[in-house]
Amino acid sequence: LATAGVAPNPVRNDIALVALSLLDTAYSWGGRGPATGFDCSGLVSHVYREAAGLKLGGSSVTLAQMSRRIDPEHKQPGDLVFFNTLGSPHSHVGVYIGNGRFVHASNPRTGVRVDLLSNRYYAQRFEGVHTLLD
Repeated sequence: LATAGVAPNPVRNDIALVALSLLDTAYSWGGRGPATGFDCSGLVSHVYREAAGLKLGGSSVTLAQMSRRIDPEHKQPGDLVFFNTLGSPHSHVGVYIGNGRFVHASNPRTGVRVDLLSNRYYAQRFEGVHTLLD
């Protein structure tokens, strides 16, 4: 999960691995745990608590406000990727895991899954990369 030219950070890799361990978990609006399912911000909050010991809460908008925007060229595993999927800024968030991929609680049909940032749907709605690390 390391990025070329960047020293691997164990916390970043842990975040990516915890996110990947939740693939196929059900989507649940307002959901905050694997037993009940996740929405996008609930998934991020759970992953950061489990992997990094950071207690986060709130919506994707709140996560955008509490994190620091970074140059997308410098994104690393564990960073947050934000999208405008509902016609409002930062209405969707996922965890970047490297190689142009991110884990997110997509929708009730697909649940937690991996998608490519280059996927047309997400590329057209991409708003930026933020970090809570370093």
